[in-house]
Amino acid sequence: MARYTGPSWKLSRRLGISLSGTGKELQKRPYAPGQHGPNQRKKLSEYGVQLQEKQKLRHMYGVNERQFRRIFDDAGKMPGIHGENFMILLESRLDNIVYRMGLARTRRGARQLVNHGHIVVDGGRVDIPSYRVKPGQTISVREKSANLAVIKEAIEVNNFVPSYIEFDAEKLQGTYTRYPERSELPAEVTEQLIVEYYSR
Repeated sequence: MARYTGPSWKLSRRLGISLSGTGKELQKRPYAPGQHGPNQRKKLSEYGVQLQEKQKLRHMYGVNERQFRRIFDDAGKMPGIHGENFMILLESRLDNIVYRMGLARTRRGARQLVNHGHIVVDGGRVDIPSYRVKPGQTISVREKSANLAVIKEAIEVNNFVPSYIEFDAEKLQGTYTRYPERSELPAEVTEQLIVEYYSR
């Protein structure tokens, strides 16, 4: 299944979350799209609820179905709680860390920075957005890319870097210091529903 590239505002409203991270999509119309407005929704079945939760998380991180399933399976091989491990592995993707550092305004933008070779991990260029960053690794912007307008603009508007990342805005460099705890990850996701979806 290909990655969704359609209108993200419509998708945000359908899933009930802000995919841009700004919350603007839900301010005007906090209900799903459709011609009958907020009263059109039937009650979802248990399967429907699980599927919606999976789609919500998948679109939040911008991952295609195959990658999403592979990360889910990897999380199941780790000690601890499957759903939490899954969230942590998604959070550890290079494109997401670049986004969390504030080098891009959206995860989609972060993915492009990585794809185009602007990002360096431990001194070596990595252009694979799904690259799994391990605690202790240092992520920085390539010297040649330091003056990119999109990076400068993103840094100016970003005022929050999570506590599991140390970031130096002057050097455009950050370290993934540790895996996040569940309480530091998206609260609007019920990952147990996703575990149930894949366990059917």
